[in-house]
Formats: sequence, C-alpha cells, structure tokens
Amino acid sequence: MRIGIIGTGHMADALGGQWAAAGHDVLVGGRDRGRADALARRIGHGARAGGVGDAARHGEVVLLAVPYAGVGDALRRAGAASGALAGRVLVDCVNPIGPGFTVAGGARSAAEEAAQAAPGAHVVKAFNLCPDGVWRMRPPVGGDRPLGVPLCGDDAGALAAVRRLVTDIGCVPMDAGPLARAGVLEATAAFVIGMVATGMDPTAALPPLALAGTPVPQGE
Repeated sequence: MRIGIIGTGHMADALGGQWAAAGHDVLVGGRDRGRADALARRIGHGARAGGVGDAARHGEVVLLAVPYAGVGDALRRAGAASGALAGRVLVDCVNPIGPGFTVAGGARSAAEEAAQAAPGAHVVKAFNLCPDGVWRMRPPVGGDRPLGVPLCGDDAGALAAVRRLVTDIGCVPMDAGPLARAGVLEATAAFVIGMVATGMDPTAALPPLALAGTPVPQGE
C-alpha cells in the first residue's frame, strides 16, 4: 500500500517505521525537508521523503501526524481545500488536548474538523490512544495481549484499509462507530494521558472482560 505521512515527529516515526517494515511504500512529508529526509533514513525499508504535498499525492492512505495546532497549516500545504486528498483515506491520530488534560477545540472533534478541511477525503480516527513508544513495539501490546486500536469512520473502504494497517503491525482493529464518535476517542485520550502522566493506571478503572455484555449503570 502507498502511505503518505504528513509530519516528521514521534508518531510519524513510530507508525511509519512499522508500516515500512511491513512492506508498505512510505513517503514522509514535512515543512522542513531536512527533517523529512532524516526521518526517511531512520525509517529505512525504502522510505522516501518530500514535502507535505508530496505525501498527500503519494498516499492511497495519508497519515496526519502533526500537533493539533498545526493541522490547519498542514492540510493547507497538502492542498486539501482544493481536493488534493479527495478519494484518499486520511488517518487522523491527532489529539486536541488542552491545559489540565482537557479536550481543546470547538464543538466538532479534531477528526471532523479535518474532514471539513479536506473535502472528499475519507477520514478515519485511529492510533490516538497510545504514545509513540507503544507503537514502536513489535508487536505493540496492551498488558499481556495484542493491542486493540479503536477506529471511527464512515466509509467502509477506508475502514477496511486502516484495519489492514492495524493488523499489519500485530494489533487488533476495534469498531468504535462512525466519525461522529471521534470526539469520544479524543476525550478518552485526554483521560488516559492525564491518568498516565500522574502515575495512575487507567485500565484499573475499566470493567473486566468477564462482564462483557452486562449493561453499564446510567446513574439510575
């Protein structure tokens, strides 16, 4: 699969390295060509570098891996407003986290904002719940089991493509609903990151799998 990566930071490095090692054709695009070149060399496995627009044009799947504050500029450089990403799968791993581990942004999720800024793109929210160190593991694991990766999206073909990228790195895709539920994933990330940052285990707050299917109390 041809994968374009917009961004040259830790998530671009971790996921790009996994996908290139799995045999995918990876092109890293960034504002700073020197950083993009350095990242492509570090990823290896035939990965190449270019500008943000090059990554958008290269990818059947395009990973958006920039800080939330830089999303608008990145999509502008990609030519999203003029339809450069139309028909492509745009994977959004961005977390709009504000001070005190709150969810930043407006009424829409970051993923919905990206979809609005990139008309015609098939946006899938994924890979946002864990830091880059987890994605560098081969394979990534959650405790003593393969890591689950929740996906939110509306297009069946796009979801199928991202499920393949999840399984190719040894993880398990999890259906988390339509793109309208991406805000739930982003809020979950804020909760999880805040717990981990303060030394707490967020998984300790979750019910055991043995209770799967049991109704959760709604406050009654």
